[in-house]
Amino acid sequence: MTETLAPYEEKMQKTIGSLKNELGTIRAGRANPSVLDRLFVDYYGTPTKINQLASISVAEARMLVIQPYDPSVLKEVVKSIQMSDLGINPIDDGKTIRLVFPQLTEERRKSLVKDVKAIGENSKVAIRSIRREAIDKFKKMEKASEISEDDLKVLENEAQKITDKHTGEIDDIISEKEKEIMEI
Repeated sequence: MTETLAPYEEKMQKTIGSLKNELGTIRAGRANPSVLDRLFVDYYGTPTKINQLASISVAEARMLVIQPYDPSVLKEVVKSIQMSDLGINPIDDGKTIRLVFPQLTEERRKSLVKDVKAIGENSKVAIRSIRREAIDKFKKMEKASEISEDDLKVLENEAQKITDKHTGEIDDIISEKEKEIMEI
């Protein structure tokens, strides 16, 4: 029975992984290298992620230091950061790039919390959609006499338990991110 639910639980885990990645790109007023994960630099005609072209370190609580492996790509990295939606102006000293994260305003924090809640809600919808997909499959199996009516009920209950577990995990992740954003 549980092997029947395994692919759906795996999909739910992937949804949570995706949520964590997406939340990692939201800056919360402190330096976090993952905010650069979405940025690409044109490196000899190939779009390349910044973290593949440079070492990125957290120098202080609100400062990232980016040191390109190839100094010739420095200007392209600066340009990519300036054109992004980060809202941070990079400081270029010719060898390294410093990103100083400004303190977030109360209004911006509240806006980010709203965004985080919306992202969390979308993840919950995805989890419930996976549950619905599983239950539909189980009902088809029951109609085809592959499983009994009792088995169907057991599988539906198990699917609901897995769904509840994952939506609870999403709630925990979202509340943690909210605390991080509202922290001054």
